[in-house]
Amino acid sequence: MSNVTVRDIITDAIRYWEPRRILYNVVLLLVVVATYFLQPAAVLRVTAFELLLQLFLLAVLANVTYCAAYPVDLLVQLSAFRPTWLRVRWVLLLIGVLFAAVISHFIAQGLFGRVT
Repeated sequence: MSNVTVRDIITDAIRYWEPRRILYNVVLLLVVVATYFLQPAAVLRVTAFELLLQLFLLAVLANVTYCAAYPVDLLVQLSAFRPTWLRVRWVLLLIGVLFAAVISHFIAQGLFGRVT
């Protein structure tokens, strides 16, 4: 680790996480779209404009929460576990995407009107 600078670690984190943000957003979009189409009898409780505003707000919040991976990644990269972490950090991505997908599903059910 003596040859690795903090700048290198930050650059590596950005290089790893930012391209995967697209995957994260696509998965969440698919979850929301699937939730909408699996509830065709649902009656929207808000206007289309209000729904778009809510979806925009949730998309921004989802991307802010995606940034939670950065402190974990940077901290572990600064430790002696860096070589191992670089091979297994995809697990953090997988857990984060799955967790966000579940939350997105439940929020979408609330926005679209849950059918029981």
